[in-house]
Amino acid sequence: MSDPWLLGVLLAGVIALTPLADLVRVPQPVLLAVFGLIAGLMPFAGPLDLEPDLVLPVVLPPLLFAATQRTTSTEFRAEAERVLALAVGLTICTAVAVALVAHAVGLEWGPAWILGAIVSPPDPVAATAVARKLRLPDRLVTILEGEGMFNDATALVMYSAALAAVATGEFSYGSAGLELVLTLVVGVAVGFAVGLATKWLIRLIRDAYTETTITVVVPFVAYLGAEHLHGSGVLAVLVLGLYLRNVAHEETTSRGWLLGRSVWAYADFLITSLAFAVLGFELSTLLADVPVTREVVTVSVSVVLTVVLLRIAWVFPVGGLFRLLARKQNSVLPNDWREITVVSWSGMRGVVTVATAVAIPMTTDDGASFPDRHLLVVAALVCVLVTLVVQGLTLGPLTSWLGVGGDADDGVEVAELRGRAAGAALDYVRALTGPASTDEVKNAAILQYEGYLEAQRAMHEARLLEVEGADPAEELDQLLRKASDVERQLVLDERRQGKVSAAAADEVLRDIESRALRDLD
Repeated sequence: MSDPWLLGVLLAGVIALTPLADLVRVPQPVLLAVFGLIAGLMPFAGPLDLEPDLVLPVVLPPLLFAATQRTTSTEFRAEAERVLALAVGLTICTAVAVALVAHAVGLEWGPAWILGAIVSPPDPVAATAVARKLRLPDRLVTILEGEGMFNDATALVMYSAALAAVATGEFSYGSAGLELVLTLVVGVAVGFAVGLATKWLIRLIRDAYTETTITVVVPFVAYLGAEHLHGSGVLAVLVLGLYLRNVAHEETTSRGWLLGRSVWAYADFLITSLAFAVLGFELSTLLADVPVTREVVTVSVSVVLTVVLLRIAWVFPVGGLFRLLARKQNSVLPNDWREITVVSWSGMRGVVTVATAVAIPMTTDDGASFPDRHLLVVAALVCVLVTLVVQGLTLGPLTSWLGVGGDADDGVEVAELRGRAAGAALDYVRALTGPASTDEVKNAAILQYEGYLEAQRAMHEARLLEVEGADPAEELDQLLRKASDVERQLVLDERRQGKVSAAAADEVLRDIESRALRDLD
């Protein structure tokens, strides 16, 4: 089967299994990895021809940029110590521990260090998906997401250094240290410079499609530019994304912001989903080509045990230390033992591990076969699959059993924030003074906001009603959905009959869908 057909099979799996994941309450990455594993065992399946040099530049920039658009630097600053303890401290310790264990069971030092760097960063996708569904505390979600972003930068710097040492056969601690500093400085500088240029461009452009196109392109520009200057492309994309998340909204049109959010949410979903499906597929095809020897089993099992046990051994003492320091400073205690347990079991490996494993070159600089490449890829993918399936399937029940999930309702917070924002706008309009000729304009704006506030207040009160044998909130949502369907159908009918132009119909449909998104999702 050719690559396009294989891609089609994997996409079909994404389409079928994504809604199924919610129905069976299994994390989507777990289902897709198992699907890929089964697909790779089918008689029609052949090897998937992936170009190692293109994997990281194609996969990482959109994934990292999309991750930065789900949070803000303000949230990270509040949990900076805990995020850095995991993203830097634990990632480095994991790489070192895995390298030592892999060398002890038979690998040479070079390949052992590469393997350590590959499996050192956990992936936050499955963990945060479970966390948000179970309404875990915001600070816990922030810690997991922050770790997932910044540990990639730590791991990829180590990966690049180890890969270069094996490929060239040369390594110097002095030059490696200097290169590390240069990598970090250049990465931050490039990310910030591209961010400034992007903000300036968006300010000049008032077209939603052009604005979104710019945001799609700049992560690749930042990544490739930083790599070309021997900096960290990952760090450049993270700095760029967090900077634009904080400052670019004011420069972007409303339509551009809505379009951009949709584009990046979809890009994140598609790339991540395909990566987990490819993970299972690559593992099954590799195992078919590589004999399952004692060495393969020993290295794989040793790596899995090391990454799981070391995370537990690291998180509990470090979490206890943070609580002790907070108690001495009379500040809010960061996490209790139950939340620390959840964090310690949230170490599933994922997309970055898959991408870096597949990206290992076939040969060294002198043309020789890359040492132990198949063993490294198999061990890394086994680590991803085992942690993803075992921890991914048990994290939800563990969280529920510990009672970490809260009862907070995001909908209430959203409704209250909407009310405050609309109230501020209404106060501003009411306070305006000007010529009598503008009274009609002013009154129109006042009615607009008064009507919106009154409607939101009425819907909130209706949802809180207690009626025996009925659910007013569900009834209201159904009524609003049916009303939106009537609006939508009328516009579609008139567009189909040629009574209105396609442009006018699309504009009204955009209003209908935005209102439905606001009031029903």
